[in-house]
Amino acid sequence: MAIERIIIAALIATSMISMVSAIPGTATFYTTYFPSACYGNEDRGRLIAAANPSLYNNGAACGTRYSVRCTGPTNQGVPQPCTGNEVIVTIVDLCPGCGTDQLDLSQEAFSTIANTDAGRIQIDYTRYGT
Repeated sequence: MAIERIIIAALIATSMISMVSAIPGTATFYTTYFPSACYGNEDRGRLIAAANPSLYNNGAACGTRYSVRCTGPTNQGVPQPCTGNEVIVTIVDLCPGCGTDQLDLSQEAFSTIANTDAGRIQIDYTRYGT
């Protein structure tokens, strides 16, 4: 019985740590994937994203993967845009017009986590892997 309590406490603590480390932000989507600032005309798949200038950090973010989750709408147009799914994206480009903590997701990545009719959503994102 005591070991079960320890395991449950550890699981709760782990989930709280991952929630705390999530970065709140917004996401939009784009549909033209080539050329990209990181990889030129090299195809890096369809679950990709362009980073805001701060995150992009002069190309240091290229290849970094993030887990992205929709947390809600940013407008009244689609009041419940989230699908309940998460998506793992790879940074392949710079989004020079993106604001702080904004990601510009590929249309395929965006549609995995939200209704594309929303256009812009609230998200949480965390670095995935090492």
